[in-house]
Amino acid sequence: MTDQYSAEPLPPLSDLAPEQKALRSGSFGQVASHYERFRPGPPVAAVDWLLPTHVGRVVDLGAGTGALTRLLIDRADEVVAVEPDDRMRSVLTEEVPGARVVKGRGDSIPLPDGSADAVLASSSWHWMEPVATLREVGRVLVPGGVLGAVWSGPDLDGPFLLQARALLAEQASAPTQSGPHGKNGDDRPDELAGFILGDALRPTSTLEIPPGVPFDQPEHEAFTWDIALNADELIGLLGTMSWIITMPEETRNRVFDEARRLLRDFLHVEGQVTVDVQFLADVWRSRRHG
Repeated sequence: MTDQYSAEPLPPLSDLAPEQKALRSGSFGQVASHYERFRPGPPVAAVDWLLPTHVGRVVDLGAGTGALTRLLIDRADEVVAVEPDDRMRSVLTEEVPGARVVKGRGDSIPLPDGSADAVLASSSWHWMEPVATLREVGRVLVPGGVLGAVWSGPDLDGPFLLQARALLAEQASAPTQSGPHGKNGDDRPDELAGFILGDALRPTSTLEIPPGVPFDQPEHEAFTWDIALNADELIGLLGTMSWIITMPEETRNRVFDEARRLLRDFLHVEGQVTVDVQFLADVWRSRRHG
């Protein structure tokens, strides 16, 4: 989507130049409290699959504001949350007082060799340099220790989003004299919906283990669950996406206004009306070689 919403097409994450990726990955701290309020973490079932038994020390790598961290508190003797952004760490420290919160990155984890039983990353692995991070995780894990990576978010194939796409596509295929938006024919609802959902901007949700790193090939499991969200919560969730955070404020506000209008006019979601949005968690688990 270009036109009034973006000065140029936004590339997928895999095509970002290093400086663009750094800008996107460092943007979440600008909205740390908002992120804590509106971005759901992974489901308990995913954590059960990653850590079926109690462990001594678990590391939440790229912990953000602690959506995963809080689910780990009762699963380990010690939970270490590693997060590079000072603003995210500040919220995390307040929200999850039972965790040890430290500054660090995927390729620089401030822990001794062989000191962790598990290292988990929730919706953060794609921001890290994979080979350097795999080597660093291998350094801090005990032999046989678990590496887990989770990607979770609204399921594009869930009932609500499928319904939304169908309704918007139907609206777009039957323009009126005033255009499909009641303004002009330039802004197709289905295209705007794809832009808002970030169809092409989402990271690849796969943990890849290349040769030369001390890990087995990973196992994979997927989990779905529903969250009831109203319009404010849906717009709030949208505001936690890096491609939205990094927009100029005026552009971002226009996107929010259009998203709210689409919800109201086409999907009848406004005020305290809620819809069940299906979320999907892609979960990967590997073990360090002995």
